Amino acid sequence: MIKRIIFFITALVSIQAFSQRSSSSPYSIFGVGDEFGTRTVEQISMGGVGAAYSSSQYLNFINPAALSELRYATYVFGLLHNDLRVKDADTNQSSATTSLSYFSFGVPISKNAGIIAGLQPTSAVGYSLINNLVDGDGNIVDITAFTGDGAVNRLYGGIGAKLFKGFSLGVEVDFLFGNITNNVSNRRQNVALGTKNVEDSRIRGGSIKIGAQYKTQIKEDIDLTVGAAVKLSNRLRAKGEEYLYSFTQGSLGGEIPRDTLSATSLRGNLERPLETVVGIGVGKQNKWYAAVDYQFQDALMPSGYLNESAQSLRYGNSSRVSLGGFYLPKFNSISSYWQRVTYRAGFKYAKTGLLVNGIPSGNTFTAVDDFGISFGLGLPLGNRVSNVNVGFEYGKRGSTENGLLQENYLNLRLSLSLNDLWFRKRQID
Repeated sequence: MIKRIIFFITALVSIQAFSQRSSSSPYSIFGVGDEFGTRTVEQISMGGVGAAYSSSQYLNFINPAALSELRYATYVFGLLHNDLRVKDADTNQSSATTSLSYFSFGVPISKNAGIIAGLQPTSAVGYSLINNLVDGDGNIVDITAFTGDGAVNRLYGGIGAKLFKGFSLGVEVDFLFGNITNNVSNRRQNVALGTKNVEDSRIRGGSIKIGAQYKTQIKEDIDLTVGAAVKLSNRLRAKGEEYLYSFTQGSLGGEIPRDTLSATSLRGNLERPLETVVGIGVGKQNKWYAAVDYQFQDALMPSGYLNESAQSLRYGNSSRVSLGGFYLPKFNSISSYWQRVTYRAGFKYAKTGLLVNGIPSGNTFTAVDDFGISFGLGLPLGNRVSNVNVGFEYGKRGSTENGLLQENYLNLRLSLSLNDLWFRKRQID
């Protein structure tokens, strides 16, 4: 009962926390923001593998077929602290954000099936860029500031079931929603009024994911699992308003709106082609596991106002390779706590699909790639089933070529996984 109360309180807090989520990446200026993968802290600590991963006590956000192995009612939520250093050819800047990254719960409904539901962000906007023009004497004569914030979240539910020995199938449905605001303000020397353009949009959409896993024993106590999941093509719709108005600077630095110069409606779509992830894993139950995943998707297709950055952005095909696993010395050890700790590690290499033209006067698009290494610990709580999971991830995204920005990031992730047995038969001594 205490675990259920804790999860309920966390869920209420999470709804407010999601609405305040922010990103500090300059690349979140494009499209619907900086997109996140749907992975748990445990999976990210193993490089992000999950297509062929299943567990009796951990949830799998990549492949819904893994729910067939769930044996405990599982409540989870995750936190993310991101330290980001952004640099170009001449300067660098640091920032940090802390946010709630997901909460979810899964319940076994039979010995061969389980269900899941939850809420998590899929992308976030949170950039702040300034462009200054100077005269021949080095004095600033024109300041343009680009800022944005907002997020797109998904509310989802899924089910997975074992259809026959070794083979499981699952399906997941989600509803995506959020709000994004983009601002461009300009002030010029010796001009009393500045101007500000505001794009305020509402994002809606949905998607369906289908997954499958097949597990077989290749040696005594050694299991081989292959898995795949496909997210069907879907569309994000954006609707909103665009305003252009003049303003003056207040005595305390704030803006005081004056006159509305124009107001128009915004419409846009983001077509997402079929996304596929396949994987293979091998391991010994409650001892060790190693896996590799490959994920790929054709280029996203924006239209309407979401395609207005076409001169500086193009979408290309995206892909990701993940490799990782875990080691558990002795899950039922009585003499040593650290032998009951799960040790995880992995790495990833991803082509994000972003092709950016960093020099306005040029026409050269450079791919934004992402490489990261990760490791983590699964720290058992008193009943040896529930866990606190800690993960660390260090990586690099982008480069300083072609006038672009390079991001070096350090992510600290924390999750709490509360497990309990439901539907236990009463026993009478």
